[in-house]
Amino acid sequence: MVSSKTNAKNLLDRPARLRALALLALLSSVLAILVGMIWRNHVRLDQVQIYVGYSHRIQDAGLSLQQALVDVLSGQVLRSEQVGRLSAKIQKLSIRDAHLSPNTPEMLRRVNASLAKVDEESPDNGRAELFEALREMHEILDSETEQREKLMVKVSGEALVELGLATFILPVILLLTWLFLRRRILNPLHDLRELLLNLVKEDFAPIATDHLDPLLLPVFNSYNDMVIHLRELEEAKRMYAQSLEAEVRSATSVLLEQQRSLARAEKLAVVGELAASLAHELRNPLAGIQMSCANLRNEIGDADQGERLALIGAELKRMARLLNELLDQGKQTPSTSVRFNLAVLVKELLALTRYQIPPHIELAYDIPDGLECFLPDGGLRQALLNLILNAAQALEKQAGRVRVTARPEGDNICIEVSDDGPGFSAEMLSHGIRAFSTSRIRGTGLGLAMVQRFVRDLGGRIELSNLNPHGACVRLLLPCKETQ
Repeated sequence: MVSSKTNAKNLLDRPARLRALALLALLSSVLAILVGMIWRNHVRLDQVQIYVGYSHRIQDAGLSLQQALVDVLSGQVLRSEQVGRLSAKIQKLSIRDAHLSPNTPEMLRRVNASLAKVDEESPDNGRAELFEALREMHEILDSETEQREKLMVKVSGEALVELGLATFILPVILLLTWLFLRRRILNPLHDLRELLLNLVKEDFAPIATDHLDPLLLPVFNSYNDMVIHLRELEEAKRMYAQSLEAEVRSATSVLLEQQRSLARAEKLAVVGELAASLAHELRNPLAGIQMSCANLRNEIGDADQGERLALIGAELKRMARLLNELLDQGKQTPSTSVRFNLAVLVKELLALTRYQIPPHIELAYDIPDGLECFLPDGGLRQALLNLILNAAQALEKQAGRVRVTARPEGDNICIEVSDDGPGFSAEMLSHGIRAFSTSRIRGTGLGLAMVQRFVRDLGGRIELSNLNPHGACVRLLLPCKETQ
């Protein structure tokens, strides 16, 4: 009897066990499918995260390049150590194998090549190279963004394919476990499908998990972690875009300011051309007036009237000399170069300026006796005269010394004019020599500008610096090799 009951129980338990095992197998299959989907999506999103982070580093390097370009356009000097830091940042990007576009490494090498050409001693301080490097960085960022968008579309498509496969399998399971699975499994999976579709629309809102079956909690928790992380990445991308827009606006304002400065410079050039034209037209009638005054003085017998005519003639000569000097300043090419002894020229110049400088200011020079150079002697004499008088005026009423030194440097000659005065202002050292810019009340701001023009016409270089503990120094580096 007991044996028959036991057999009946075993007969009843066996189908239940089989159904339970089948249900467990089905649930295990569903769980395996879902876990596989989540794992694949997690792996894809990790890859997307790596690519997005790489794009952000490219964007950060582009911002650094743009900031360097803004500094150069605003007049600052881009130092070699700054270029080195930019090059190191680009080099790190080229080493990392996290790019999507196959052209990115080569384009990064071109950016580094452009940075290698930046020279802080060049007149434009590597502005063209920085423009080229920034253009390459923009192309890299555009290419990476395009490839990343294609990757996102691909990831979304694969996710939809996997979701479609799960949707195909689930109805079979729902036929067997309809009452249990409809409310606890099917509806949450449908919501997951909608959420995955919303990822393409950049909807990164997390969902509540308190009503879900415990079997599905890991899936939706992973989804919530994923969308939270994607939302953070999207916010970081938006902040980078706003920062880049602000930098572009700043660069635009700097360019507009430089355009206004160029317009003012063009107006000054027109005024200078008009002044030179007027000087040229006034010289001929002035020469006629001067000759008439001289003839009238010879013909008149009154000594008092003759003296007055002599004063008029002297003033006319002074006016003619001023007009000639104005025309000389309007010339665009330097005077003819000749070979001369520099020590003799400086000695004669100091002897002449001795009468224009107060006696409490000492004039000295240190130039080798046999130092010869091939330069326009008249232009060099005028340039040194301006520098010596500027140095003496900087000393004002205090005692001090103005010193002229010269030495050969290869095919060039280096001439320095220094004084014991207060030195150049910080604005002068940072912005350089500008016409009509002076710190003296009676100064015109043209002396250093004329010297700078003379040096640049010869292809030389002028440098301003302050001495320690006080004093100023103007250094002229002039090519003096005689061309055949």
